[in-house]
Amino acid sequence: MSLAIVDYSEYWWIQIIKAIVIFALGLQLVPLVLLFERKLLGRFQGRYGPNRVGLYGLIQPLADIVKLLGKEQSRPNTSVGALYILAPTISIVTAVATFAIIPFGDAPHIFGTRVGLYGVDLSIGPLYIFALSAIAFYGLMLGGWASGSKYSFLGAMRAAAQLISYEVSQGLALVGVLITAGTLSLTGIVEGQGSIWYIVPQFAGFLIFLVAAFAETNRAPFDLVEADAELVGGYNTEYGGGRFASYYFAEYLNVLVVSGVAVTIFLGGWLIPFWSHQPAWVDPFVVLAKMSIFVIFFVWIRATLPRLRYDQLMSFGWKVLLPLATLNTLVTAIIVVAVHK
Repeated sequence: MSLAIVDYSEYWWIQIIKAIVIFALGLQLVPLVLLFERKLLGRFQGRYGPNRVGLYGLIQPLADIVKLLGKEQSRPNTSVGALYILAPTISIVTAVATFAIIPFGDAPHIFGTRVGLYGVDLSIGPLYIFALSAIAFYGLMLGGWASGSKYSFLGAMRAAAQLISYEVSQGLALVGVLITAGTLSLTGIVEGQGSIWYIVPQFAGFLIFLVAAFAETNRAPFDLVEADAELVGGYNTEYGGGRFASYYFAEYLNVLVVSGVAVTIFLGGWLIPFWSHQPAWVDPFVVLAKMSIFVIFFVWIRATLPRLRYDQLMSFGWKVLLPLATLNTLVTAIIVVAVHK
């Protein structure tokens, strides 16, 4: 398995601009996803979505953000102050840092030099993603524990068990693609799909990754971490105002991150079938269009499937998903070895 080979370097000021653009892009996309979800849920459930604030309700996400930021910042007397404040920050930082390595295109010539349409092309892209997801777990765990509430702590414990259970299957689902591609570079994986997208030979791995992604992002039907009928609000029960908005922002940014990873690894990234001379300016729009398909699917599942029981969640993760992911990895390794012989 080879590492990434980068034959160009970027100026320091370009890297600073890219860091600002990446954060700004995430900051703009999250409200759009929120509006998109509420509009779609309204249609799925036979009712109106947001339609009062702005033209067709387009300014509703801005109104929600201003409302949350305008609320008084408070915390329970039983909370641990420093960790209570730190927890939402961990969730946001890890989400933005993961979003930074999703490639939105190749490296065209801009400002007289090559500039990659991504934060950085790491030689250990998938490992970096899972390392940050492991750190993101502490944002939920600390938030629940530091709140000093039993409901919040139970939600945090559920988050710990759920993330550990499904992260193993999600990682194994990607191993099949990494074996096939022969590289850990996300741009290298995209370029390896020039003839065929990896969703075709790795369809089983794609389905496993997709199911695990719902659990990793705490989305229905795996939203046991925030089960309102059982835990009030889970790990974020005692959070309000801007700190609650931080958790909310991180959750929806993680949906975009998972969608971007799936597009990059399984759906050819910025590549369009049968278009060999694709202009560079098209690449980001292709990636965003593919990501929007996953966002629609996330909303569709939320409007369709009921929440699982906690024992069903754990049983499905360890008894069904993990064996299938292990079998997919084993079969892929055998086929790759046999083909290369």
